[in-house]
Amino acid sequence: MVSSLQATAAPTPAYICPFDRTCSYLQQAADELQIDQNVLVILEQPRKVVTVSIPVKLDNGQVTVLAGHRVQHCDVLGPYKGGTRYHPAVTLQELSALAMLMTWKCALLGIPYGGAKGGIAIDPKYYSVGELERITRRYVSELIKDIGPELDIPAPDIGTSSREMAWMMDTYSMNMGRAIPGVVTGKPLSIGGSKGRDLATGRGVMITVREALLEQNRSLKGVEIVIQGFGKVGAAAAQLLHEAGAKILAVSDVSGGIFNEQGLDIPALQQYVVENNYSIAGFSGGEMISNAELLTLPCEVLIPAALEDQITEENADKIQAKFVVEGANAPITLIADQMLETKGVMVLPDILANAGGVVVSYLEWVQGQSYVFWDEKRVNREMEKLMVHAYHRVSERSQKRGVSMRLAAYTLGVGRVAQALSDRGLYP
Repeated sequence: MVSSLQATAAPTPAYICPFDRTCSYLQQAADELQIDQNVLVILEQPRKVVTVSIPVKLDNGQVTVLAGHRVQHCDVLGPYKGGTRYHPAVTLQELSALAMLMTWKCALLGIPYGGAKGGIAIDPKYYSVGELERITRRYVSELIKDIGPELDIPAPDIGTSSREMAWMMDTYSMNMGRAIPGVVTGKPLSIGGSKGRDLATGRGVMITVREALLEQNRSLKGVEIVIQGFGKVGAAAAQLLHEAGAKILAVSDVSGGIFNEQGLDIPALQQYVVENNYSIAGFSGGEMISNAELLTLPCEVLIPAALEDQITEENADKIQAKFVVEGANAPITLIADQMLETKGVMVLPDILANAGGVVVSYLEWVQGQSYVFWDEKRVNREMEKLMVHAYHRVSERSQKRGVSMRLAAYTLGVGRVAQALSDRGLYP
């Protein structure tokens, strides 16, 4: 499949850019489903790509101009939905891949959204709070005609949080002349956020692991788990898995990893991180190891919950886990995915495993649109129902067709979008 978003730099022979990799999975699903090529050619490209200039005055008086992006992949099922990422590695290729993944994720979970993704290539730690607020507000102002509660609903992602969502909601509302809480999700509770949102993605990961083990007549109690990443997703997953009785052997962040063969004291680690500038470095409850070592530790479940391309053809053969659960988006390269499948490692794909966040974002949007808000038990119950149903549909498809869990998930998500596109027809 040839993409109009191919890399401008010459890639190494083993490298497949994020967008082309996502298109490769789309092609595999299309082949499995025998989708009409006239439908496939529409699905393989984003519908709209927006790039805006963001002039901002820094605290020292200097003016700099940043580039902000928003990729809207497909809205055949409903409004666009996707996170806003502040990270130095943000590129249009990456955002296009993530927007496409979000389309399949929403379709797989039965959520009436299409996929989108936005971002700015900055490292937030080098900007003051005031600078980040000015950047965020100008970014939203430039996108004012391209987002909205019935058009495109941003959410937090790497480098952003409920704070940025509050600024985005306020900026959009001020431009519209009234409060519009449904324009973003992941907001603070005080302005229409949903209870349960902070732990949602991690809870979805926990549910996916639990359901996979239940199919083998096992519980989470005593299961040895390694988690790469101790941010919003990894820390939440660690907390919930620990509470369910699992043994968290190791976790990591940008400073490195920490390992304890007896299992880490997750509550103590979480408290330490809060008091240590959100870093696990120096925690005394285990021995320090590298991120590379962490990925290859003997364990039953490995959860890559950091960035893309963490498991590659260079380390896939060293993975010792029985299950790899994608807490992050696209943490496994295309070749590494094939290597893990050959080894008999079950990969629970991102469009299923980390879908808890978008499910609760959807529930937040529903609450915001109706101005009726639920307690946390109801939010968690509604999310769990959708996650469990999706898991078993994927597992049943995988077993019935003799395909990987990833391909099964893709055929369900892509198939639903392709059918909707075919039913709606081509305009004009």
